[in-house]
Formats: sequence, C-alpha cells, structure tokens
Amino acid sequence: MPTAPNRRAVAVILLIPLLVTLALWAFAWPAARTAPRDLPVGVAGPASAAQQLEQRFEQRAGAFDVHRFDDEAAARTAIEDRVVYGAVVATPQGPHLLTASAASPVVAQLLREAVTASAPEGAPVRVTDVVAAPPGDPRGSVLGASMLPLALAGMAAGSVVTLLGLRGARAALTLVASASLAGIAVTAIAHNWLGAFAGDWWAEAGALTLTVLAIGSAVAGLATLLGPRGIGLGALLMVLLGNSFSGVTSAPQLLPEPVGTIGQLLPPGAGGSLLRSVAFFDGSAAGGAVLTLSLWSLAGLAAVLFVRRTPSPAPEAPAAPAREPALTG
Repeated sequence: MPTAPNRRAVAVILLIPLLVTLALWAFAWPAARTAPRDLPVGVAGPASAAQQLEQRFEQRAGAFDVHRFDDEAAARTAIEDRVVYGAVVATPQGPHLLTASAASPVVAQLLREAVTASAPEGAPVRVTDVVAAPPGDPRGSVLGASMLPLALAGMAAGSVVTLLGLRGARAALTLVASASLAGIAVTAIAHNWLGAFAGDWWAEAGALTLTVLAIGSAVAGLATLLGPRGIGLGALLMVLLGNSFSGVTSAPQLLPEPVGTIGQLLPPGAGGSLLRSVAFFDGSAAGGAVLTLSLWSLAGLAAVLFVRRTPSPAPEAPAAPAREPALTG
C-alpha cells in the first residue's frame, strides 16, 4: 500500500480530535469560567452610605472596579457613556440599582442578584433600567447571535477573493463592496425586521460593514502572505478564537483573563463592542473598537494591494527517454 495515502489518513485521524479539542477549549472554557473580573460599577450618594456600598463590592476581591459618583445624575451619565455597567445609589428608602440591559443583560441580572443579596434584610431594592434593551430583543440574543454569521461572511469574502485569484485594486474593491452589502443586509434584518437595534440605521450598517471588512481583509491578507495556509490561520483567528473570545453574549469582563482582552483585539470582539455602542449608546466608547477594526482592515488591504507573491515554479516535465537509432542493415 502506498505510504502517501497512509500518511494522509493518519493526519486526518489526528487532526480531527485536535480540532474538536481546540474548539471545545475555545468555547466551553470561557463559558464555564464566567464571573466578574474588574467589572466597572458605580456607587453614588452621601459619602458614608456610598462608602458602605463600595466596601460591599470590594469584599469580592478583584470582581468589581468601583467608581464613586456624587449623585444619581452623574451615575446615570456614566452608564449612558459606557463608563460603568451599572450603579447603586444610596437613598433614605434603601439602595436604588441602576442597570443597562442594553450593555449586557447578563451583567444587569448579576448586579441585581448581588445588590439584592447584600442589602439589609427587609430593605427593598428599587431597580431602574437606564438603557434598556429594545422590546424586539430584550435578552440581547440577536446581537449575540450575529457575530458568528459576520465572521463567516468575512471568512467567505477573504477566501473567495483568494481562490479566484483576484489581486490588487480589484481584490480590495471586491472586499469593500461585499462588506458594505453584508452590513446593509444585516442591518435591514436586525433593525427593521427583528427590531433588535435601536440606534442610527446608517451607523449600525457602518459598524457591521467595518466588522466584515476587517475579517475579510485579514483573511485575504494572510492568504497573500502565506498562501492557502493563510486561510486556515484566518479561520482560527476570526471564527474559532475571535467568536468565542468576543464576550458579545455576556461581557468581556466576565471572561477569564487574558481571554477578555484578546477578544477585544480581534475583529469579532471589537465589532460586537462597536455595534453595541452605536445601536444603544449613541456611539459612546466606540473609539477603541473603531481603531482596532480599522487597523485590521488597513493591514489586510495593504497586503492585498502591495504584496506580490511570486508563483512557485512549475515542475519540469520529465525528459523524453532517449531513443536508440534504428539499426541499419
């Protein structure tokens, strides 16, 4: 039996379990270790009462990053600017919890449970959702489910551009045009049909376009630099790690370190943060995500535009066997 097919069979036998293990680690490990880690929250009210609230948060070492505000108005502004996920205001009637389910329904529920558990027995806890998730998607399911299709769309664009042999300006224009149409289509579905987004329509389409462009450009750029192996590396970074480390279904601060930080440096995580900012918070705290996505897009497009891969030389045809001259009589 030939050795080459044997080697390929062994490679497949070993590769499939390796990929399954890697995928399970990437998706299941962060989900199993979800917990607050330096989660930004606020306290407000009179100094003595606010200090007591702050001490209750600090009892869980490393779980919360507590910000002090003078009053409820300042705490509300910080929530709307995405400085904190929520805040507790000390009032004569008891603690008043301010949340933002649009920022993360998971965090909003976590804060509600934490404040209720730490409140004095019998003290009512009033809860106000400062930036509520839209009625069409109260649990944020659509936004959480949108990242994988966006990653697949970017992967498809970068892979097809590479496999079709498009180069230079034609490849760059193809990536930009496909990302733009994908952004418009997804916005039409999520905003107009499902009612899951509540921000400016064109800002949402721009955020989705930039996300798909960053992923597609990165994949095409890696393929330009590394050949077909670049597509595999792009799939690993954008789909497997980028999607599972994005924190879009919960919050980056709920993922184990350094997963939360890595996820925000990859296009799916940055795209999820940018989309949440423009869809619910009028673009607040969107600068870092825009910068991350722009760098990925520019780096990938630069590789597509300016890097020229020298094709590998074609194997030489085997020389025809020499023929002996015919014997003459």
